[in-house]
Amino acid sequence: MATKLFLLMMIASLCPALVCAESGQGLSAALSRAAPDANPQVIELAVQSAQCRMSTSNTPTTKLAVIDYSLPSTEQRLWVFDLATRTLLFHELVAHGRNSGDNLATQFSNAPDSLASSIGLYSTRETYIGRNGYSLRMDGLEPGVNDRAFERDVVIHGADYVSNDFARANGRIGRSHGCPAVPTAAARPVIDTLKDGQLVFIYYPDTQWLKSSTFIHCTPGITLR
Repeated sequence: MATKLFLLMMIASLCPALVCAESGQGLSAALSRAAPDANPQVIELAVQSAQCRMSTSNTPTTKLAVIDYSLPSTEQRLWVFDLATRTLLFHELVAHGRNSGDNLATQFSNAPDSLASSIGLYSTRETYIGRNGYSLRMDGLEPGVNDRAFERDVVIHGADYVSNDFARANGRIGRSHGCPAVPTAAARPVIDTLKDGQLVFIYYPDTQWLKSSTFIHCTPGITLR
């Protein structure tokens, strides 16, 4: 009994209570119900990765963005969730990098000047005003996969080429230099929701990453599922 109580106290101290009170399977199922257009397997991987990160981080985290780059750019493939209330806050178009592909993203890179997107789990940082307007810096959390994101200026920002009008005219939305750019009108509310230590999970069915990601295959010392 004492050991069980000790583990419960550890979990409560490491994760926001409302987020960790439910198992990973229960939370991912709730988010899948909130976002029926999303692939439930992708949501499950995102929740698994997020809970792994939260189990070892002191930063309060209640928001999770999920980007599914297995979908074409003409589809709304960004979902932003409130983990505490298990609700969908945003469902938007999102760009991939110029060298990741045309309408479909198929190539990813962590290298500077690659003009490609990077997959994996990210933690958000502070906002700033840059050449793309109001923007949100991010840290890639996966070594060798996305950990050069800050160095590469991979940020969330708005772009007028991320729109249905652009897609209708070109067969795809516009492409970035690697940033997950969102529609201009959605940029500020999405960024303000995700700033300061929230999580972004970018998915693609890359076999090597799926096998090796330490967030997908979490061993923090406490089982959250």
